[in-house]
Amino acid sequence: MSTSATAKGESRPVLHALTGCTAVGKTEWALRWAEERGAEIVSCDSLLFYRGMDIGTAKPTQAERRRVPHHLIDVCAVHEQMDVTRYVSLARQAIAEIRARGNKVLVTGGSGFYLKAFFAPVADDVEVGPELRAEVARLTLEQALVQLRELNPGGLGELDVANPRRVFRALERCLASGRTLMELKAEFAGRPSAFADHEVRLTRIEREPAELAARIEQRVRQMLADGLVAEVERLRAAGLMENPSAARAIGYREVIDRLDGRLRAEQLVGEIAKNTRALVKKQRTWFRTQLPPHRIVEAAALQSSSQLFAD
Repeated sequence: MSTSATAKGESRPVLHALTGCTAVGKTEWALRWAEERGAEIVSCDSLLFYRGMDIGTAKPTQAERRRVPHHLIDVCAVHEQMDVTRYVSLARQAIAEIRARGNKVLVTGGSGFYLKAFFAPVADDVEVGPELRAEVARLTLEQALVQLRELNPGGLGELDVANPRRVFRALERCLASGRTLMELKAEFAGRPSAFADHEVRLTRIEREPAELAARIEQRVRQMLADGLVAEVERLRAAGLMENPSAARAIGYREVIDRLDGRLRAEQLVGEIAKNTRALVKKQRTWFRTQLPPHRIVEAAALQSSSQLFAD
């Protein structure tokens, strides 16, 4: 992530990125850093895309968004599904517009897959038509695996063959491209990041596990006090259940279970907090194994936004 020059000897434009686990305190530090430097924030949080998912996502408030302009928040109806290809296109457009105004860019969020788009390829150019997708969808998992193995005599690599979604997606891509999974993987590995023309400076905020667990429980209680249950009821009426990724998000899925009688009211705080702690564990592993070397700062040691980045 060091500065490098273009063929003309000019440095690449810089993107600053701030990440960390859920409830670690990214929002306030991002606001401070951006406010003090005339920057604008580009979200890479996979749930902030959806209109109406406000309380359960800890979405920046209108007051916070007045402090600093935010982008890629509330860009989809809740029944739509965002994908990383669309995200990259929207992010590049937002970043170009911010730069045209002469402002700095701060990418903020904890959704690893979207964050990774700034460092590595995350989507290929294999297009699967609706007819092929419908054809594959009619197969059983066993039938799909038979076809997939016939198309991949060299093996299926690390594909999770017990996961129907991944098996069907793999079969679609092999049929659409005429290539094996190994060939597709090799081609994909050689693709540049969509933001290879930028220098990305990444910082991750960390907190001690006990402190983070306490913050999580406090935040869950506040979300419920602020009306999370009513928010989920409104979102269900607006088509939340048509978007599995949103409906299964932590906070929303537990409230849905409560509304459908699978969970008692007094269990909500504990269940949401427990699942959030499990998510944090996964996030920490993902950040450590999937992101390039980056700056790590302890929240307890932060006194100024200037400590976030080395520049």
